Amino acid sequence: QVPLVESGGGLVQAGASLRLSCAASGRTFNNYAMAWFRQAPGNNRDFVAAINWRSSTDYADSVKGRFTISRDNAKNTVYLQMNSLKPEDTAVYYCAARYHSSNSYLQNDYAYWGQGTQVTVSS
Repeated sequence: QVPLVESGGGLVQAGASLRLSCAASGRTFNNYAMAWFRQAPGNNRDFVAAINWRSSTDYADSVKGRFTISRDNAKNTVYLQMNSLKPEDTAVYYCAARYHSSNSYLQNDYAYWGQGTQVTVSS
């Protein structure tokens, strides 16, 4: 088991920034690829960004250039820096982990999930 706890969500205006954090428990955090997904009301859960143990990253086209995923293995934490937020970024954001060396954009590839944190962007 890899308990994941997200934090940092909130209500902001369009153009603002937020940083989400995801704290993981366990001593083998380095072995996990980590990702962020998001789910807006009535929509499927969509891939946002992923980072592997070497900090190789992947992004959804909709967030490239605005969002940055990073990790601090010493703190067992992954971050999602979100800049230039848009109303369409409004969603519940979920942190996910997979015991694998490579990234994946498929939610079924991730075995561990956090409870989610709400991000609301007003226009």
